[in-house]
Amino acid sequence: MAATSSTPLLKDELDIVIPTIRNLDFLEMWRPFFQPYHLIIVQDGDPAKVIKVPEGFDYELYNRNDVNRILGPKASCISFKDSACRCFGYMVSKKKYIYTIDDDCFVAKDPSGKDINALEQHIKNLLSPSTPFFFNTLYDPYRDGADFVRGYPFSLREGAPTAVSHGLWLNIPDYDAPTQLVKPRERNNRYVDAVLTIPKGTLFPMCGMNLAFDRELIGPAMYFGLMGDGQPIGRYDDMWAGWCTKVITDHLSLGIKTGLPYIWHSKASNPFVNLKKEYNGIFWQEELIPFFQSVALPKDATTVQKCYLELAKQVKAKLGKVDGYFLKLADAMVTWIEAWDELNPPKGAITTTTKVPAPKSK
Repeated sequence: MAATSSTPLLKDELDIVIPTIRNLDFLEMWRPFFQPYHLIIVQDGDPAKVIKVPEGFDYELYNRNDVNRILGPKASCISFKDSACRCFGYMVSKKKYIYTIDDDCFVAKDPSGKDINALEQHIKNLLSPSTPFFFNTLYDPYRDGADFVRGYPFSLREGAPTAVSHGLWLNIPDYDAPTQLVKPRERNNRYVDAVLTIPKGTLFPMCGMNLAFDRELIGPAMYFGLMGDGQPIGRYDDMWAGWCTKVITDHLSLGIKTGLPYIWHSKASNPFVNLKKEYNGIFWQEELIPFFQSVALPKDATTVQKCYLELAKQVKAKLGKVDGYFLKLADAMVTWIEAWDELNPPKGAITTTTKVPAPKSK
C-alpha cells in the first residue's frame, strides 16, 4: 500500500476540503502530499475578500455567494462565520473519499524526525476494516506486524467497513475553553503509534481539523450543524457530526478508527472567545450525551439518509425541550438531507436540478 510519487493512493477518488478565512500559505508545507489531489476550499466570512491559493494546486473555491446560488433557500442549513461551513464541500464533492484539515495545521514529524504523510495514513485506515464489535488488545489487527489476539472470535475477524478515520494532533491540544484557561501552556508532545476502532455503543468527541471519511458510506451524516453567526453556540459543529455519525455507524454496522495520523496544530484560539461560543454547549452536552447514548434507530432505517431523518425527528421531540435552538437544528438537519439528495441523486436517477459550477482554478 506504499504510495509513490507517480501513483498517489486514491488520487482520483479523494477530495481535500479546507474551510478558511485567509490566504492558504499553509499549503506550501503540504505540497509534497496534497498537490496530486483535488482541493475544495470553502471560504467563510466576507465573499468579497480574495483568498490566495499557492500556484500548482488543482482546486475549486466556494464562497457564501456560491453557497446561496447553488443551494437557494436550502443554503440556510450551511453555517456562516464558522468552520462548520466545511460540510458544504462534502456536499458538492463527487469523490468517494474526503479528507478535511484546518488551515492552522501543519506537517508533523514522527519520533524519528520524518515528515508524517497524514493523508496516506488516513487512506490506509479507511481501506482496512474496523473491529467495532470486539476489542482487539493489540489495537488495529490489520496493521503490519499485528494480528488478532488469542480468544478473538474467528467469526468477527473480517471486521466491518471503515467509515471514518479520526486523526490526532501534536503541539496545541484540542481543548475546550475552561481547560485552555487553566492549562494555557500545555502542549501535546506524546506521539502514540497506535490506531484503534472505537467500540460499538461508545460515543467520542470528534475533531474536524484532521479527519477523513468514506463519503459514499457515511457522507450524509457528516453535517456540522447550525453554528456560528446568528446561532447561540459554536465549536460544537464537529462534536455534533461525530455523535450523529457514531450512532448511525453503530446502527449500520460500520466502523470508526482513531489514532494515527498526527498533524501539527500550530495555533491556539482565544480561550475567552471560545468560552463565549461554547458556553451553552458546555451545559447542553450534559443532556445531549444521554440522548445519543439512548437513541434507537428503527430496523427499516437502512440508509444513512433514513437514519439521519429519524435522528432529526428524535432531536425535535426530545432535545427541543432543552432549548428552542434544537427545533431549528432539527429542521436544518432535514434541509441538509434534502440538499444532499438534490446534489447527489442516486445513480441512474433523473434530476432536474442544474448545478452551476464554481470558478475553478488550476
